[in-house]
Amino acid sequence: MSDKKDADTVDVRDAASMEKKTEEMSSGILDIIALKKAKVTEPGPDTLRCSAYPEDAGVHRMHHPWSVYDVPFEDLSRGFERLRAELPRHGWKIVKDGPDGSPAKTPQIVANSIRDHFSADIRLLDQRKHPDKTSLIEVTVVSDCFRDKKRETGSSG
Repeated sequence: MSDKKDADTVDVRDAASMEKKTEEMSSGILDIIALKKAKVTEPGPDTLRCSAYPEDAGVHRMHHPWSVYDVPFEDLSRGFERLRAELPRHGWKIVKDGPDGSPAKTPQIVANSIRDHFSADIRLLDQRKHPDKTSLIEVTVVSDCFRDKKRETGSSG
């Protein structure tokens, strides 16, 4: 058990309000990308268990993966450049800006919103050499780990 963190040190938050805040954070990023004609994947945020804590501790985070696609790659590239310029102006600190660790060396921005306790991993996938694949901007927004207020108070919803 010594390799697991103490769940009692994790903030207690309302999961429903965290889901709403996650959607807001994702929406803010989408607004910066500003590709009105692009399609956006639909699934909303969900919770994932935080693996640094014991399984039965009820510690999880919000996780919202989504993508922007179906516009020319040049438009996607301009949207990605807007993120570089605008994320810091919207309270995000860019902590990584460069190629990811993949063989394709995909451009990647990792940014943290310290005030709101969220991180975003954003990648520009250039699939122009693969006609069976779609170029896109892939975004994953995650919250810090938290314990659900309902679990803490014993209420059932």
